Amino acid sequence: MSQNQDPKSRLMTLAHPWHGISAGKDAPRTVNAFIEIVPIDTVKYEVDKESGHLKVDRPQKYSSTCPAPYGFIPQTLCGPRVAGESMRSTGKQHVVGDGDPMDICVLTERTINHGAIILKAHCIGGFRLLDGGEADDKIVAVLHSDPTYGHYTDISEIPVAIVERLKHYFLTYKQMPQSKRGPCQISEVYGHQLAHRVIQQSMLDYQEWIDDATS
Repeated sequence: MSQNQDPKSRLMTLAHPWHGISAGKDAPRTVNAFIEIVPIDTVKYEVDKESGHLKVDRPQKYSSTCPAPYGFIPQTLCGPRVAGESMRSTGKQHVVGDGDPMDICVLTERTINHGAIILKAHCIGGFRLLDGGEADDKIVAVLHSDPTYGHYTDISEIPVAIVERLKHYFLTYKQMPQSKRGPCQISEVYGHQLAHRVIQQSMLDYQEWIDDATS
């Protein structure tokens, strides 16, 4: 945006949450997280990629609701590098990135009652998730300065019941009652060091994608 642009015009321009907000100056350790849905939502919201506004993706058909505020890290992409990490870890071939920004859920003791907000979060681990043949990692983080979770630095420190609750949600939220097997598989729960690497790879995937799109 030009420095000579009318100040009122600048104030009326809403940054696109995927492209107009940074991943954070301390990324990948500490990131900005744009929250799309919170635990009380019975409708799944997601960012419309073209406009940047939240849209209704679908009503939650069943009883499963997200256990923690959930959204994505801006200026990231699950692309070839993230898919490569998944193939190296799982030994599977022909895995591709799902083409979406890197998902993140943020643990906090406080009730956050609506989405479309930005949180500062410390990344402590993640789930190596495959949705069909697509890499769809889920980063687990804690809210900055949270009085209960803020001191955790690795997912291994989180109570097992909370980790299992998150895993159950991601494994079942797309599953139909008549299905014998869910579409998603979690092959690995990884700690903060690997989470930071996965985020870094997603940032590189995003930058390459943007460079190709604008060249």
